[in-house]
Amino acid sequence: MAVMAIHVITGASSGIGAAVARRLHARGDELVLHARDAGRAKELLAEFPGARTLVGDLADPDKLSWAFSHQTLPDRVDSLLHIAGVVDLHPVGELTPKSWRHQLNVNLIAPAELTRLLLPQVRAARGHVLFVNSGAGLRASADWSAYAASKHGLKALADSLRQEEHGAGVRVTSVYPGRTASPMQAKVHQQEGQEYDPEQWIDPESVATTILMAIDLPRDAEVIDLSVRPGS
Repeated sequence: MAVMAIHVITGASSGIGAAVARRLHARGDELVLHARDAGRAKELLAEFPGARTLVGDLADPDKLSWAFSHQTLPDRVDSLLHIAGVVDLHPVGELTPKSWRHQLNVNLIAPAELTRLLLPQVRAARGHVLFVNSGAGLRASADWSAYAASKHGLKALADSLRQEEHGAGVRVTSVYPGRTASPMQAKVHQQEGQEYDPEQWIDPESVATTILMAIDLPRDAEVIDLSVRPGS
């Protein structure tokens, strides 16, 4: 009897994360969905029957270890999919330490801590750690400094982890989507003072397709960096 793959997913409540969770749920894989609090966990369980949840606030990574110590972690993790993220656009002259910390905590430090806490289970499965990064993780634009810094850091985290865990059979992928139609993108347009038309941007389902391709790839190959851009 084939063993069901187990996926831990952050950001499964909307956008790319929801699209990935729906695909994996539909094919019968086992989901462990991260939730910020008990209320969000209840919503996710209603949407994905049979899934499990892992509750902890990514904005407060110092407390994740304590939060997880009171919950049952899976014995093995075939893929750890870091998809959650936050953005707050301001010029450097207006960014407060609070805004810097919030974006760095959610986008970089929490993924690092979540990876640390689940790495034994990923190693046990010779599994996959995938980070949904951003085009901003490769280049920074005006008003994007804090977000881009968090995503540049996420690229460094992935690159180091890949070298460290290669011998353990762990694969590590960074996906760099361009602008994707999502609640986050709606917020970005609002902060930019622009009209938001989701039809102009990448469908989250298209990014989900690339993520599943990366984690489903046979063991003889590894996708390292994958950029996804809006089509013509």
